[in-house]
Amino acid sequence: MIKTIEVSTKKQLRDFVSFPKKLYSGNPYYVPRLAIDELSTLNTDKNPASEHCTSKLWLAKDNGVTVGRIAAIVNYKYIEKWGLNTGRFGYVDFIEDFKVAEALFQVAQNWLKSLGMDQIHGPLGFCDLDPEGMLVSGFDKTSTFTTIYNFPYYPVFMERLGFTKDVEWYEYEIDIPRVPPAILEKVSNHVLTNHNLRILNFDKKRDLKPFIPKVFRLINSSYSDLYAVTELSDKQIEYYTKQYLFFFKTDFVKLVVDGDDNLAAFGLALPSLAKAMQKCHGRLFPFGFLQIFKALKQNDRAELLLIAVDTKYKKTGVNAVILKAIVQNKKYNITKADLNPQLENNLPVRTQWRYFDSVHNKTRRSYIKKL
Repeated sequence: MIKTIEVSTKKQLRDFVSFPKKLYSGNPYYVPRLAIDELSTLNTDKNPASEHCTSKLWLAKDNGVTVGRIAAIVNYKYIEKWGLNTGRFGYVDFIEDFKVAEALFQVAQNWLKSLGMDQIHGPLGFCDLDPEGMLVSGFDKTSTFTTIYNFPYYPVFMERLGFTKDVEWYEYEIDIPRVPPAILEKVSNHVLTNHNLRILNFDKKRDLKPFIPKVFRLINSSYSDLYAVTELSDKQIEYYTKQYLFFFKTDFVKLVVDGDDNLAAFGLALPSLAKAMQKCHGRLFPFGFLQIFKALKQNDRAELLLIAVDTKYKKTGVNAVILKAIVQNKKYNITKADLNPQLENNLPVRTQWRYFDSVHNKTRRSYIKKL
């Protein structure tokens, strides 16, 4: 018999975080999350999103064995901003047994309904920087450090549960040429000259730190109208800076500023950590950090995480400046790059990759259901 148990102890939280590693054991496409980060994100005492979010976690058990997990989240900033009483589900995984999925979603839906929610959508996290979107195609492609992997039966079960598509994100794999395409070079030089912009390069992380608040302010403003986005608080900015600064390589952080050092655009990439995370099973210790250090120092693949442009410079081609700067990375022999999920209706972002040979290799979806 399937039982759902609310997570209330540290042991149960560790069980919640470790379940996907057991579920996908031996799967060559699954890339585990960093366990220490997920434990922190799901701990309401550590995650600053708890100031405007309330959440619960559940495990599904069958004869004492964990067979599934789910989180339900109410983001009150989202409700205030978008005017929708819509709760979220996320961090959801289950064995190939419809009764398990049914039990998990039933308990999550009941709790959200008790709080006055009239819809549920997801998978989503506490904010847009958390993993989101259920894979609906590309199951035979290796996941990335920042995205969710799931089995093909997941979307089948979602439809049986009465969920329908809300939005989709597309992911691409692009070829990185040794020399930037001529048109990219031309557009980049034109934009820099005509708008009095320049690229900032950094040798050390400490030189980058003063610009981090500006980067997050630009994320807040340029991403504001995107699906389910809520602006990050100062405490969240501090939290995510500490969480991800370890992985930043200054060669992969590109900032474009005007004559007064105001941030016009930025791009963030990193050497692919997919293989390293698979080898260390999402754990830094005892030797996982060595695999990560190796991947950060020597790699032929990258993950392009974020590009943001100030509204003042949209439609100027400043994206080309960022792309050219990333391509011209001399310290790494990057030949392929995985692009982070891009909303299906975000054509300005999706079309910026026209300078490169690219393949649409994955699609992920947010589902929605009335309660």
